[in-house]
Amino acid sequence: MQRLIWTVVAAFAMAMVLGPIVIPWLKKMKFGKEIYELGPQTHKKKQGTPQMGGIIFAVPALIAALAFSYGDARWDFLLIALVSALGFGLIGFIDDWLKIRRHSAEGLTPKQKLAPQIVLSIGLAVWAYLNPKIGASLTVPFFNVEWNLGWFYIPVMVFVLVGTVNSANLLDGLDGLLGGCGMFDFVAMALICVAMAAANPAEADNLLNVAIFAGAMVGGLLGFLRYNSHPARVFMGDVGSFFIGGALVGMTLVTRLSLLLPVIALAMVMSSVSDLIQFAYFRATHGKRFFKMAPLHHHFELSGMPETRIVAMYYIVTAMLCLVSLLGFVA
Repeated sequence: MQRLIWTVVAAFAMAMVLGPIVIPWLKKMKFGKEIYELGPQTHKKKQGTPQMGGIIFAVPALIAALAFSYGDARWDFLLIALVSALGFGLIGFIDDWLKIRRHSAEGLTPKQKLAPQIVLSIGLAVWAYLNPKIGASLTVPFFNVEWNLGWFYIPVMVFVLVGTVNSANLLDGLDGLLGGCGMFDFVAMALICVAMAAANPAEADNLLNVAIFAGAMVGGLLGFLRYNSHPARVFMGDVGSFFIGGALVGMTLVTRLSLLLPVIALAMVMSSVSDLIQFAYFRATHGKRFFKMAPLHHHFELSGMPETRIVAMYYIVTAMLCLVSLLGFVA
């Protein structure tokens, strides 16, 4: 547990130091955000705020995870989670870079963004499926049973991987929203992995390395929130939101806890669900809207709720659901 705590502290310290270095550099390079024209009018004042700030927490998280991991232990779980975070983060980085070069709110086209996500997801799903310590089974939360999906595991996990990463991206719409919710999710994952390691000595080192990565994400995000909380001095960009989504879904992939995502990551799930509802209703009614704007947090914003109150509400709900999730693992 001490190693986990030091991981959080180290990642936090690195993020705090990196912020004052990266933010002025992003401003100097004119890596400012282009606000979507159809977005809330209150966001116009955020035009030009530096983006791609996700590197402020991603780099410290990676360094801390590697520095404090159990080097003499098995690394297969940690490696899959790291590849998931880095792979999806790279896709987000390319999207951000194109937005900046074009001075536009549009980077990769939806097809250009989705294709590499699917390829990466297939690779990760097959990797996990072939790993004898992961296989084709998912743990059903709170019931202590396993659900063997057989070969169907691969398409299901591809859907979960792509869906989680894009849900994280959709949640990144208000100052500190995704960073704070993600931080609670990683706290829960770190504690769950520690509890699972205690209950499964044969895979203890593997699971503890995943806990270390989760702790590194907690520290990195905690430091990043110093600069991303309202009013944000920097935005994480797609590189940050994709990295968070990739890291979280990678951890649930190796621990076979993908079915826990609708609980601990409900905020992300609702962002995608509300977006799908809005799209379907718009098409079915030939132009009418179910929400004032999707994703859901923008509906609350346009209904007159202050941005800081929406973020606080999401934090509270996420924290409580994470606590509930721990009931199935902590005695």
